[in-house]
Amino acid sequence: MKLTKTTAAAAAALLPAFLFASSAWAGKADDTVSIAFAKELEHVDPYFNTAREGILLGNAVWDGLLYRDPATGEYVGNLATSWTWVDSTTLELTLREGVKFHNGEAFDADDVVFTLNFTVDPKNGAKNKVATGWIKQAEKIDQFKVRILTNGPFPAALEYLAGPVIIHPDEYYKAVGPAGVATKPIGTGPYKFETVEPGKHFVLKRNEGYFAAAKPKAKVGTIDIRTIPDINTQMAELFNGTIDLVWQVPSDQADKMTGRDSFQVINAPTMRVGYLSLDAAGRSGDKNPMTNLKVRQAIYHAINRDGIVAALMKGTTEVINSACSPSQFGCDKDVATYAYDPAKAKALLAEAGYPDGIEVEFYAYRDRPLAEAMIGMLAEIGIKANLNYMQYAALREKRIKEGAPLSFMTWGSNSIADVSAITSEFFTMGGEDDARDKSLSDLLEKADSSIDSVERKALYTQALSVIADKAYWVPLWNYSTNYVMSGDISFTPTPDELVRFYEIGWK
Repeated sequence: MKLTKTTAAAAAALLPAFLFASSAWAGKADDTVSIAFAKELEHVDPYFNTAREGILLGNAVWDGLLYRDPATGEYVGNLATSWTWVDSTTLELTLREGVKFHNGEAFDADDVVFTLNFTVDPKNGAKNKVATGWIKQAEKIDQFKVRILTNGPFPAALEYLAGPVIIHPDEYYKAVGPAGVATKPIGTGPYKFETVEPGKHFVLKRNEGYFAAAKPKAKVGTIDIRTIPDINTQMAELFNGTIDLVWQVPSDQADKMTGRDSFQVINAPTMRVGYLSLDAAGRSGDKNPMTNLKVRQAIYHAINRDGIVAALMKGTTEVINSACSPSQFGCDKDVATYAYDPAKAKALLAEAGYPDGIEVEFYAYRDRPLAEAMIGMLAEIGIKANLNYMQYAALREKRIKEGAPLSFMTWGSNSIADVSAITSEFFTMGGEDDARDKSLSDLLEKADSSIDSVERKALYTQALSVIADKAYWVPLWNYSTNYVMSGDISFTPTPDELVRFYEIGWK
């Protein structure tokens, strides 16, 4: 029996009262794990969304050419069996024979060439540009051999080929296009879609014929995913037994569940970071005070990052100072920072010509309590920040097309452990680059293309120092996340926040 919206809300209201109640978990009986997504996924094709939920579905339903072992970090063959650099901009890969897509279509070089060339062609409108933006084109050598030509030397290529770069069936994709894939996706992965209700409901069934060269075969027969934006409703359904696993659970809710025999609560670090992006380039209007360095510095000094983490986040969450995740290659943590100092923030505002304060539009798409806490801190120094709370896809489009003066954003880097997946994504003149600093962009592009790891690190350090010195971002924290699941679930989170559905099993 599924909860109705009314009963779920009632259960949520009574949550503290029945924390001690026991729950009967039905999932194990029919080999179905039910999972809640908080965010409405705009499109299931991993190239047409940039959401964490899309990454999870992409990893379950499709495959990449390579695979990074989450335990060892080693790259191993997946859809490809071997690879070699012909020169600094040409990667040649031998493909695995005998692999079938979920619709029976045979996998070969045509699928790889079509997928990559389709995705990098700007006229096709792919949104996840970080995944393949480094690729110039793909070429077929023979039925099971391809070459990938890069836009320049790109030493992080293997990391991307083991991450967000997935392969579509060319014949099917040509027939149905992105719109068809949105409702009837086809991959080669350990799970296949049985049901797709865009933005609402996804049912995955185990691919019994999975080739399992690198990824293991799925342990559970069915993964049933529903979009439930409200955390109280998610928790109510956990108690009712209609949801088995939720992640990104706020600390206060997770604390209520800790120690209850029917549930498991695990806090684990992630690659996701939170940050405030300040419109230093003035894209969002002519009279935008964010173009003033002292205003940006004032905002940085106004935010009590340590206080927010201690009071609202807890776990393994840590304050960060660089515009990257500490676990990524090239993320230098030794950059300028701005301690919480409201008096200094007020003084900087006055020096900038705003002794009576300013009013600014503040945009956010998640973690409303954190956004509201920061708005309160800004009010203390004379900045009236008006909260505009939007869905992620809508906010992303606004930032690309119009800019936004002050945005509270997060980024998980597609679980790519390289600074190119975050710093270069947001500071190389792309749609969400609020700095528009050409010299900074050039520095990052040089770093991205250097095949000398020592030089790459040095260049990234320079770039990260510029971002800090000019206060283009206010780096906030490196997120940890709380996983709450039924007592019967067997699952171990990994630091890349990639919930590998095929690794979920039963105790």
